This record gives sequence, structure tokens and C-alpha cells, in this order.
Amino acid sequence: MKLQTDFPLKPYNTFGIDVKAKLFARFDSVEELQELLQMPELKQEPKLILGGGSNLLFTKDFDGLVLQNGIKGVEKVEEDQAYVYLKAGGGEVWHEFVLQTLELDLGGIENLSLIPGTVGAAPLQNIGAYGVELKDVFHELEAVNIETGEVRAFDNQACRFGYRESVFKNELKGQFIVTHVTFKLHKKHTLNTSYGAIKTTLEEMQVQDPSIHHVSAAVCHIRQSKLPDPKQIGNAGSFFKNPEIPKEQFEALQQQYPTIPSYPVSQTTVKVPAGWLIEQCGWKGKVIDNYGVHKHQALVLVNYGGAKGEDIRKLAFEVIASVEEKFGIRLSPEVNIM
Repeated sequence: MKLQTDFPLKPYNTFGIDVKAKLFARFDSVEELQELLQMPELKQEPKLILGGGSNLLFTKDFDGLVLQNGIKGVEKVEEDQAYVYLKAGGGEVWHEFVLQTLELDLGGIENLSLIPGTVGAAPLQNIGAYGVELKDVFHELEAVNIETGEVRAFDNQACRFGYRESVFKNELKGQFIVTHVTFKLHKKHTLNTSYGAIKTTLEEMQVQDPSIHHVSAAVCHIRQSKLPDPKQIGNAGSFFKNPEIPKEQFEALQQQYPTIPSYPVSQTTVKVPAGWLIEQCGWKGKVIDNYGVHKHQALVLVNYGGAKGEDIRKLAFEVIASVEEKFGIRLSPEVNIM
């Protein structure tokens, strides 16, 4: 544990924005984190918890303490006839954890393969993809109270998961640091291949009797074909949430735009792909100086090199305004704008 000053954050955010933190420290255990939080000189500093930096857009230097979660380790804590409960450190890389579950032949998160970020960050926004959300396999998490240093456990209900939402993005925002997450994973596999292009991709792979390994491979193939690698082009994946709108509003839009895609959420609500809405507004592939909207996926805003976070923020809100003007739907950023 070492406290550093005037620390460059460019390597620590997938957008590759060149900003600095007033203070920076990495913790590798709960005890190290508690020790940092109790240091008198750090008590009043604003704090930012950094996982993989894959869901952040920095628009300026961070005038406070950036804490990087380095807690590692995966262990089996319980097992019954149907499930195995795996407890993972918050600093574990998410996709590497997914690969470990595949090696153990445990199902439940294969559809969440190749999502960037860390285990500790995953519950904060209830990560999801291809018909699966983290809440579907979540058992509990442990988190440290930033103010008191006390460890508290949160079960599924206490986390108040919603679509890319949790209590940690709302009532408890900025109050806790997730140190460990326990997952309830299936011994017997029920595959979810109906969402997106998974079924088509499995057919192209000539897989007739798919396993969780095949589903993961298909998801990785789809993501790699649609989404740019942050190591090559700065981005944070999907920048916007897919909006959920009243069924009546969707039916009215369908009269005007017969090809508008949708996914039913409930009897009264419909989810519309944000990428389609953005593409219809002419943004897909648009380049402005050294940033823009990705050519293969309109949901993704990109930094081609040297762009400022404020430039990308302005672009995001121009996209939001144009979609609202054309469709009457206001998009919400999925990325945290700092």
C-alpha cells in the first residue's frame, strides 16, 4: 500500500483520457482498505473507487483520492445439489472470473463473457448482456463503509437491482466499496441462446448441441466483431442504456418506423435498442477530429487518440438531444461521467 500524488490516470481508464488524480493508492486486502480510510489526512478527501476503469469518462483531473481495488482470489464457500457458491475478490478481472467458472463447469454467467471491468464493479450497475443480468446469479456481496470502515453484507434484495442499476448508484452512491462478491452458479446448465445473435453464431460455428463453453465462445465472437478493443481504440463499451418506454409510445413509433426493433419487458413496457435509435439519427461512424461514434456499433463512443473527456461528453449529449428530437425518447448514459 503506497500513497502517490499527482498520479496519471491515462493507463487506468479504457477511454485513455489523459488526466491525473491528486492522490492514488491501491489496496490488496480489506485491512489495507480500512487502514487507508482511517488515515486522518485522507478523511476529508473526495474518493473514487477504480476497478478496470471501463465504465468511466474523465472530463477533468480528479481532485481527491483514487482507490484501486486489488483484492484477488476465488473460493468455493458452499455447495448443494443444484448450486456452487463462489466468492470472488472485487479486484478480479471479470472475464477471467467467467473463464474460471467455465473451467469448473458451472453455468450462469457464460452470456456475460468478455464484459470489461472487475468483479467488484459488476454489481454496482448490475451488468448484463444477451438476456442475462448479474442479479440472476448473485448471492451476496461484502462492502466496506467508507465513513466507518465497517464491513457490511448485502443480499440480492438489499442491492435493489434494476436495469443497469443498484442501490450503490442511488441511495448509497459513494458510501461503500465492494470487496467480495458471492455468486450462485448452476451445476445443471440451462442455456440462454435466444437473445441477439447467439443462436445464429452457434449455427455458423456448426454447433448442434451447445454447452456453456460454446455459448461463451459465441458471445466473445459477437462482442469482438461489434465492439472495438479498448487497447487499440479508447472506449468504454456501450455508452448508453437501452431505453424502456411505455407500450403505447412504442406502438405509435412503430406506425411511423415499421422496422423499429424491440424487446418486451412487461405487459406495459418495451425496450428499444439505443444503438438503432442513434444509427437512425445518422451518428454511426461519424468522426469529429480525434473522437466519434464507432463505425460498427453506434452505442460506442470512441477516442481515436488524444481526445479530451469533455469533447466526448459533449458528443454524448448531442447524440441524446438528436434521438430525443427524432423519437421523443431520452437516452441515459450507462458510463459514469466524472
